[in-house]
Amino acid sequence: MSTTEHAQGAATEPVFAVRNLWKVFGPKAERIPGDARLGELSAAELTARTGCTAAVRDVSFDVHPGEVFVVMGLSGSGKSTLVRCLTRLIEPTSGTLHIDGEDVRAMDKSRLRELRRHRAAMVFQHFGLLPHRTVLDNIAYGLEIQGMGKVERRARAEEMLAKVGLDRLGDRRPGQLSGGQQQRVGLARALATDPEVLLFDEPFSALDPLIRRDMQDEVVRLHREEGRTMVFITHDLSEALRLGDRIALMRDGGVVQLGTPEEIVAAPADDYVRDFVRDVPREQVITLRRAMRPAVGDEAITGAVLPPSTRVVDAIEAVARTGEHVRVGEDGNVLGVVCHSRLLSVVAGLDSGHGGEPRGEKAGAI
Repeated sequence: MSTTEHAQGAATEPVFAVRNLWKVFGPKAERIPGDARLGELSAAELTARTGCTAAVRDVSFDVHPGEVFVVMGLSGSGKSTLVRCLTRLIEPTSGTLHIDGEDVRAMDKSRLRELRRHRAAMVFQHFGLLPHRTVLDNIAYGLEIQGMGKVERRARAEEMLAKVGLDRLGDRRPGQLSGGQQQRVGLARALATDPEVLLFDEPFSALDPLIRRDMQDEVVRLHREEGRTMVFITHDLSEALRLGDRIALMRDGGVVQLGTPEEIVAAPADDYVRDFVRDVPREQVITLRRAMRPAVGDEAITGAVLPPSTRVVDAIEAVARTGEHVRVGEDGNVLGVVCHSRLLSVVAGLDSGHGGEPRGEKAGAI
């Protein structure tokens, strides 16, 4: 998603608005969020002193309409607990949680059922398909629960089956499908109810690398075609960087950094994040908006023009082909240039992390 689209999304009401959310497991869990001294303890110290575990610790964020919001972290970081709190599959201990401005924590059982059946659909790591039902009937199951008629729900299921590329496999049983095909069925089942937001809880972690890549492609394609809001949980950094418009990186129940993939790779918040992204190929994440420098002399009138959203890896190809710098242009104006040395600095991790971010002045006209 572009910066402009994010700005537009931020100007509207968020799909999810989460503030100071806690989920504490253990005796008298509700006392932990309200006690600043206990809240400041490390995970190990908190457990030793109280017998409680803070799986989600004072987390705040918004999910904007149409964005892919990724929550990532290592095992035990709290990411799966967090996504389950969003629809109260797990009850939060404290904090506020809204969907489209409606208080999720105040919902009664009827409103929660409506939320889970119509507004937010979950795709789990374990497919959860019914082995005695055909693929088509598995996809239509949620619609059946909603009370939709057989003819209508089967037509909808066939439409979703085609959308995920399994249109000739509707009469098969789940056991006759590969792991990747089964996960596609799970995705089609979630899409069938036409939810406002899709919640993915590490859906591809059990798949082989090549199949996992195919499923990531499928998510990218569906998002490009539909623009549906997605919250995606993963422990895989490359998956997070590939899918996410923004990423919340968790550790010990808290969010240590929230930002775009480029912000997290180029400007890590602390040593933990810096170590996390150490092996990321920076040129595949950093864009020319961050890598550029001001034009000098006649640089503003020579060289190929690339948009500021171009990744450095693509600019390297252009510079290597022409042997000269490239201009970074937007709306007919030159914002800056990128030369051999700037590209090498990004690849080597020697760039300042701020690049030539424009500050209201244009270097020239294209």
